[in-house]
Amino acid sequence: MSTTGRTSRSDAAWLYELCVARVGFAMMFTAYSGVLPLLRADWNMSAGEAGLIQSAWHLGYLISLFIAGFLSDRFGAKRTFLAGNLLAAASAMVFAVFTDGFVSALLLHGLLGLCSGSSYTPGLTLISERFSPHRRGRAMGFYLAASSLGYAVALLLSGALVASIGWRSIFIATACGPLAAAGLVFHTLRETPNIVHPTPAAHGAGPSLVEVLRNRPAMLLIWAYTFHSWELLGMWAWLPAFLAISAAAGGDVTAQAVGLGALLSAVTYVSSMAGSIAGGSFSDRWGRTTVILAMSCASLACSFAFGWMVAWPLWLLLVVAVLYNVTAIGDSSVYSTAVTELVPPRCIGAAYSIRSVLGFGAGAVSPWTFGLVLDWARSGPLHSESWAWGLAWTSLGIGALLGPLMTWQLRRMPEAARMAGGKR
Repeated sequence: MSTTGRTSRSDAAWLYELCVARVGFAMMFTAYSGVLPLLRADWNMSAGEAGLIQSAWHLGYLISLFIAGFLSDRFGAKRTFLAGNLLAAASAMVFAVFTDGFVSALLLHGLLGLCSGSSYTPGLTLISERFSPHRRGRAMGFYLAASSLGYAVALLLSGALVASIGWRSIFIATACGPLAAAGLVFHTLRETPNIVHPTPAAHGAGPSLVEVLRNRPAMLLIWAYTFHSWELLGMWAWLPAFLAISAAAGGDVTAQAVGLGALLSAVTYVSSMAGSIAGGSFSDRWGRTTVILAMSCASLACSFAFGWMVAWPLWLLLVVAVLYNVTAIGDSSVYSTAVTELVPPRCIGAAYSIRSVLGFGAGAVSPWTFGLVLDWARSGPLHSESWAWGLAWTSLGIGALLGPLMTWQLRRMPEAARMAGGKR
């Protein structure tokens, strides 16, 4: 059994290839949201139904993340990562080829999420095994930045080509990303050892789960991540549609408006890469909770204000959207890093599993809730498009309010000194 994640290859080359693969896997995350306005029209869906399809992905994703965490502890992160990547690639192509309406999209998008979790948290575990604590935040920041680049690539494809080739071809093109990535990771990890950390006798998934649940500092961090996920995943699900509505300027949402909304969303994702890298790097230098508090408070301000700006000039709305995406994702890598510093190595997979169930559980409900609020405000007593979008985005801020409070409580605990070499 190996006890180290180091190999003869340089850390930089290894991380670069892993990040390139992450770009490919992440492309399917925004494939649906990038063409959402067109699908609503073609499939005659309400906003609530459209949000439910996105929620189905998050529900499947959280289940797969929960399972992947325990499989990583039991069989090693490398084996789990490689096997899960094959499932992710296959399910992406199935969704692209066979989805043709609300019911099929609900089922197949959920299946895609169910097969995608092993391409994420086992990758974080591999990074935590290879990089020391004083470099770990930056490394995870690059990994999450690669996710943002994958989201942006899918949206760029949608924005540039959807008007000419249609949403079906966009789905197939983005499904090629996970397919290529699955081949790359087998090359990248060919020399990386598969580490299974030693555990006490009779110490399995159940005891690991209980140990993490009883770890109050870790659970405070996980709860803070949960409220963060409500905001972030809801924003990602609805941002392209919101920018398309704004681009239409009160008129019909055409394929050209949908394409422009996707392109502008891609700009925000590319910009958010800087947030992921900076957040991880700053947390290595100034402390985990310091960066989480700064980023979460800034993104909360955006959630409460963004929806009311639907009639603003598009260029100004884009500036705010960039700030929103940068701050909303800027602390994501910090949560991932801090978990590895608050639990024993043998429990990292279990901690990621609990975090996934709570965080992506919130993320599964959030887009659906957003759509329900949008439908209610449009057709209810308000009958106002601006009020509908304003209240829908505000629902994301309300759901995220407790996150900074949980982080502040963690910061005040002596166990917080385990993070970032004592910088909390």
